[in-house]
Amino acid sequence: MLGYVVVIAIAALAADAGSITMTAKKYEFQPDVIKVKKGDHVKLSITALDHDHGFKLEAFHIDEKLEKGKAVEVEFTADQTGTFPFQCSHFCGLGHKKMKGELIVE
Repeated sequence: MLGYVVVIAIAALAADAGSITMTAKKYEFQPDVIKVKKGDHVKLSITALDHDHGFKLEAFHIDEKLEKGKAVEVEFTADQTGTFPFQCSHFCGLGHKKMKGELIVE
């Protein structure tokens, strides 16, 4: 009789996407499009350059105040695929409603 050995390799589902550095200023985020893979642990380091702003990513229950000059760390796991909008959640002037971006989870 032949003996069989079965080897199963399991890949980690949640990879670390590393830290993504962002800025917020009147009336834009840079970058304004972020692409990650499903399962990635996402770390955003966001700094408001001109005055206070906010960062709201509703699909992942995130709403952080961004104080001018202070880097704010936002961490979450991208556990769903799709395109998710984010926007400034702290009124910053007449162009506030245009301060938006997208998180793309593939």
